[in-house]
Amino acid sequence: MLHHGGAQTRAQLTRLSGLNRSTIGALVTELVELGLAYETEPADSGLVGRPSPVVHAAENVVALTVNPDVDAITIGLVGLGGVLHKRVRYETASVPSVRETINVVSAVIDGMRSELASSYRVVGMGVAVPGLVNQVDGLVLLAPHLDWSNEPLAETVEAALGYPVSVANDAALATVAESLFGAGRGVSDLVYLNGSASGIGGGALVGGTMLRGAQGFAAELGHTMVNSSGIRCHCGKYGCLETEVNLGRLLDVLGLGAVGLDELDALVVGSQAPDVRAEVNRQLDVLAVAIGNFISIFNPESFILGGFLGSLYEADPERLRAAVKRVTFNVVGNSVRIDRAELRSRLLTIGAAELVFGGLLTDPAGTSF
Repeated sequence: MLHHGGAQTRAQLTRLSGLNRSTIGALVTELVELGLAYETEPADSGLVGRPSPVVHAAENVVALTVNPDVDAITIGLVGLGGVLHKRVRYETASVPSVRETINVVSAVIDGMRSELASSYRVVGMGVAVPGLVNQVDGLVLLAPHLDWSNEPLAETVEAALGYPVSVANDAALATVAESLFGAGRGVSDLVYLNGSASGIGGGALVGGTMLRGAQGFAAELGHTMVNSSGIRCHCGKYGCLETEVNLGRLLDVLGLGAVGLDELDALVVGSQAPDVRAEVNRQLDVLAVAIGNFISIFNPESFILGGFLGSLYEADPERLRAAVKRVTFNVVGNSVRIDRAELRSRLLTIGAAELVFGGLLTDPAGTSF
């Protein structure tokens, strides 16, 4: 409750949990003793009686995160409560191998060792990979844009860095993060689409549960066909969504190479160049077709766009909404909210941290770190 809901008074925790005051008092005391929470005095409310202390999740309890992509490796440090302490984006000259990724991450973390030892308690490391991942053992079965296959990533990174490591698909982690801390908070049925240099990934919450599929690879939405005459995709098919709605094609008309998400925002949203507007409009119209299909399949309450798809949306939200409305059943499509991910460039970092914090939240007293 503290991690996902923010600081709350003991009285609020009592009401929200349905437990009695003495039980909440004992639980808070235990969490404080474990170093997972701390209390502060509330502001003077002017009311009679002793005010209820405010309980906070300990932000110095942290997860290290890694997100490798075709153009950069991003390393993050996230505290309980979803607090982003630090994020480093290391741009690469070429698509990084597993060994190169580990070397970069090792160098960045070595530079943080003294700070980590003196100011933080590290629970572990979470890695968000744009590909098919066996989350149980951290094996990357296939990350086509990175040219990684059958890589025992969790085992390799753990051996190199010495932290417990968990690995999962980047879009699935982003879906979790946005549902807990962003635009999807409180929504039980949503579809999330993430756009990055590696392509488009997705995730779906159905009745509050992540849709995983028989092998854990559900919601590979970027490989939905949207153009039967389209170009060949990495997956072997033609006309996939991620080949038509594509960051590389957007950067080409902007005359740019690799660029961070925050910089892309300003360039896309503010551009009045005819060729840029034409490409933005083309991609929005194709994206609308895909969203219309996904709305018919999943019947979500909310549709959330992250990564460069959020920049596209921001360039002309009304065009996208109108196009989606044209290609969906009125009774199904009219009530769907289309939003940009609130976590923006923090999304994958927060999502990878959530992967690490899962065990701690399940068993706070039994987790050693």
